[in-house]
Formats: sequence, C-alpha cells, structure tokens
Amino acid sequence: MWKAYGKHLAKRGIFLFLTLVIATYATIVIANLGGYVDGILRKQIEFEVSQYLARSPTFRELSPEEQEARRRELIEEYIKAAGLDKPFLQRSFIYLWRALILNLGRAMHLRSASGSSKVYDIILERLPWSMLLFTTGTIIEAVIGILLGVNMAKKALSKFDRAMIVASIISYTAPPWFYGILAILLFSFQLGLFPPGGLVSRPHESWTTFLPDLLHHLALPLMVWVLSFFGYWAYITRNLVLETLHQDYVMAARAKGLPERVVMRRYVLRPAAPPIVTMIALALIASWMGAIITEAVFGWPGLGSLYNDAVWSMDAPVLIGLTVMYAYLLVLTVFILDIIYSILDPRVRTVGA
Repeated sequence: MWKAYGKHLAKRGIFLFLTLVIATYATIVIANLGGYVDGILRKQIEFEVSQYLARSPTFRELSPEEQEARRRELIEEYIKAAGLDKPFLQRSFIYLWRALILNLGRAMHLRSASGSSKVYDIILERLPWSMLLFTTGTIIEAVIGILLGVNMAKKALSKFDRAMIVASIISYTAPPWFYGILAILLFSFQLGLFPPGGLVSRPHESWTTFLPDLLHHLALPLMVWVLSFFGYWAYITRNLVLETLHQDYVMAARAKGLPERVVMRRYVLRPAAPPIVTMIALALIASWMGAIITEAVFGWPGLGSLYNDAVWSMDAPVLIGLTVMYAYLLVLTVFILDIIYSILDPRVRTVGA
C-alpha cells in the first residue's frame, strides 16, 4: 500500500510542478503584454552598459562618436546574450526558465537594505520579517481558536458557547488594520506601553540589545493579528467538531464505553483534522506574503509593504518576483498537505493505492 501511495505522491508532485510552470508562464505572458518586460530589460541593459563604460578609462579617451558606437555595440551584445533578439515565444521560455530557478532579474527602482537591486535579494530580505509576524500570529491564533472551538462544541448551546460565538463574530467582523489603529491609539499614544510601529527603535550592534527591542515592536501587531482571527478558527472548529460528534461511529464508540477523551481524540478530532490542517496551511501561505495594509499601519518591513512599494513605484520585476515566490510556496504547501493527510487519514493512503 505504501509503495502505491508513493507513486500517488510522485504523480501529485509532477502535477503540482506542471501547475507551477503553467501559472508562472501565464504570469510572464500577461506581464509582458505589449512588450513591457522586454522594455524593462532593455532599459536595464542600457543603464548597466552606461555605468560600466563610465568607469572605463579607455572609453573616456575615445571621441564622442566612437563612444556612442562602442556603447551601441555593447548594448547589442548584451541584448543578444539576454535573448532579447529572439522571437517572443522563444523569449517567453527563456523568462520562464529564469523564473523557475528564481533568477528574477533586477528591480527598476527598489533596493534592498544592502543596496542590491536583485529581486531575489529584495524578497529574501523582507520574507523573514513577514514570517516572524504573520506565521507566528497564525500559529498562535489557530491554536487558541482550535482549543476554544473544541470546548465550544463539547458545551454546545451553553452560555460559554453562545458568548464565544458572539466574541468570534465580533473579532472577525473588522479587518486587522482597523484593530491595529485602535491598538496604536490606546497602547502606544495613551498608555505608552508599546511603540507605534517599525522593526526596532534604533540600530543595534549585538543580538542582546536587538532581540528585546524587536520583540517589543513585535508584541502589538502580533496581538492585533491574533485578536482579529482567533474567532474565525474557533467558530470553524466548533462546527466541524459538532458535525463529527453526531456521526454514527462516534455514537458507537461511546456505546462501547470508551472514555470520552479517547472518543474525542480518536473518533472526533482525527477525522476533523484534515480540513483544519488545510485552513492552517493556506493561512500560513497567505501570512508568508504579508498583509499590505496591516504592515503599512505598523510600519512593518515585510512582503506586504514590499508589495505596496512595488505597486506605487510601478516596479514590475518585483511584482512578478513576488507572484512567482507565492506560487512556489503554494505548490510546496499543497504537496506537504498530501503527506500530512496520509498520516491523519488512512483513507487517503487507500485512495492513493
């Protein structure tokens, strides 16, 4: 059975990889409508050639006519090396290959903190901060929400259940950035407990001073993110567990006299786990890409703020790079989900066989 399931996973891996290729290719074709990407690459080549020649002593000794001829000659060589002289169909596959190996080119306007214009460097610099805030927040809110949801289902229609349903709806009604503004007004400006935004208050020379400052700035947006979504997890978990509690096999397990904790763990929580795991995984993917408005409110330098900066500066290479990175994260997570499903639900292994 496991051998057959291994083949099933291999097929799923191939299918997901093809999905990644198609999605990436579609992004490249759409982004290059009207030759937009080609124009960007040509401008970048012209800029790089001009910068290179400006530093050359021998170039400065040439006459203006010779300088222009040399510049045009180098530009044409770079254009041919980049494949920009080839037909569009061939160029599109060149772009596809570069995107798949994460050779995402150079940004038009944005730069990393180290001054690099490579899109890969810019994204990689911002990704850890989005993961720190939103992944941590997603895990905490999911754990709190799931525990609350299980207890709500066990005490369905009680005062606790009804009160938590109201709290869940209220917490999920307003977007996180709204709660963020209220939290900044209260905890930053009124009480002075937390800084209103940013990553750190000042430059640090060691981790011993950097880490406490970072955690101090992280606390408020993290609390806001958890407050905004724990109710969603609690309400969804409650409904899933309630639905499972009324299944025939659960009633049969109770009729056998099994302890309630065994019934909950083996017959209720395990069948309800796959959809919950799916929601957690997809929420993690979304968290890795950051939340644009929430990061703007707290001045958090993650991928959400990078999206915002790229849109306002019309930096197409960065936007394309973020889309490709998101596709990679999505495909990888879906594949890992298949493996987790096989552990949580043996029926998945049977289907694979």
